[in-house]
Amino acid sequence: MDKKQKLLRNNAFQTVLASLICIVIGLIVGFVVLLIISPSGAGKAIIAIMKNFFYYPNAAATTKYFGTTLIKASALLMCALSVIFAYKVGLFNIGAAGQYVIGAGGCLYMALRFNLPWYICLIAGVLIAAAVGGISGALKAYLNVNEVISCIMLNWISLYSVNMLLSQVKDGSTPYTKLLFSYNKSAMLPTAGLNELFHNKYMTIGVPMAMIAAIIVWVVLQKTKFGFELKATGINKLAAKYCGMHEKRNIIVTMMISGGLAGFGAGIFYLSGIEQWMVQQTSVPGMGFNGIAAAFLGGLDPIGTIFASYFIQHITSGGTYVDTTTYCTQISDLISAFIIYLCAFVFFFKIWFNRYLDKKEEKSVKVKKGGRK
Repeated sequence: MDKKQKLLRNNAFQTVLASLICIVIGLIVGFVVLLIISPSGAGKAIIAIMKNFFYYPNAAATTKYFGTTLIKASALLMCALSVIFAYKVGLFNIGAAGQYVIGAGGCLYMALRFNLPWYICLIAGVLIAAAVGGISGALKAYLNVNEVISCIMLNWISLYSVNMLLSQVKDGSTPYTKLLFSYNKSAMLPTAGLNELFHNKYMTIGVPMAMIAAIIVWVVLQKTKFGFELKATGINKLAAKYCGMHEKRNIIVTMMISGGLAGFGAGIFYLSGIEQWMVQQTSVPGMGFNGIAAAFLGGLDPIGTIFASYFIQHITSGGTYVDTTTYCTQISDLISAFIIYLCAFVFFFKIWFNRYLDKKEEKSVKVKKGGRK
């Protein structure tokens, strides 16, 4: 088999190719929708979505909003890693949204109520989110409660619990929590000079920390005995039990790690000071649900998800630059939805592509045999 054939047969290459095809088709479908709404401005709208921060002609402004996109993409990446970690072990963590919420509540409460430094606040957010994830894991392990059902219930419990908790540290004149910048600067994540590099005061070490976390998750799942045991439990927990593995413990640990990852994402986002929590909100933030989209677009690979998370956040942020008198900003969410819907066919694309390569190889073999005769 030559190098070209090996490349085409490579699973990673096929995943990337399939994801790119999904992105292109999703953008085309989105453009068609824009044409249906208003043909005259469809071209400018799709370009605005794709350009995002390049909308600004000023280099400093472009760099600043690029940094903002990176900050949001980092939180999205952590939610995607949360979904991936559970999925690799045979669990579907739709509760990443609730774990993200409870992680935000934990770190902000510690920062604004007790004036604790950032590392304590971040650890608190991770631990409380891990505990919530562990509840779903325990229900699955000991009572066989489907994790999707328990996670959905916990999403709403988390949201309203955090609203009540953070109402104690609410700013008196607004429905939002107090500003970290003015109330507790020690709770802000260190910038390490990134704020000056990106001309963005919210740019912190949270961005590189999220990328490092993705690499760690990949190493744990692919290169360690612990990761092998978790995946074995996900494939067949009865077989894992027969082999001496603690299948119930593995399920709980998996959901705890998964929850902790989502809580870490909330911590690096809110401890950057880029947003405050609104204690009157009645819907779960979309970051956790968008993490599912990023995970599948990245082929359920931690490294691939780094790029997928950025792309999802890039077009989501780009949606704010469309002409709102003609189109709604949610058009970018519609495009993302189409892309993710198409990603469900990645597996079938791989099957079709491999069959196509098999037929091509058979034909080449027949031609060679015919030439010899």
